[in-house]
Amino acid sequence: MSLRVLVAKVGLDGHDRGIKVVARLLRDAGMEVVYTGLFQTPETVASAAIQEDVDVVGLSMLSGAHMTLAPLVVEALRERGSDIPVVLGGIVPPRDLDELKALGVAAVFGPGASAHEIVSVITSIVAATP
Repeated sequence: MSLRVLVAKVGLDGHDRGIKVVARLLRDAGMEVVYTGLFQTPETVASAAIQEDVDVVGLSMLSGAHMTLAPLVVEALRERGSDIPVVLGGIVPPRDLDELKALGVAAVFGPGASAHEIVSVITSIVAATP
């Protein structure tokens, strides 16, 4: 059974090249990928993740809004009774990593994360999710 991953761009960040690259590498690793497109709200991402019955949500944020938007996606999922893990990729200062994890983000991938690392970490997170 392949993993199902929803990837999303939340907020007003219109830079989508990276998320398209990640979507393709996940697909090439045998995962089913659902891409919601640009300019999503935390609520639409949570709803789509539940409707699509995904195993993990991957967010791409290059706008600097990661400390606000990523926790809102986690919160929107939890409010709907879902424990789907959320991972984040983008430009995230190291000083924000511990707080993001405390706020429920399962993993953060910065620039230069390898395809192997992304696939391996996502697979491990899903395997550890009850």
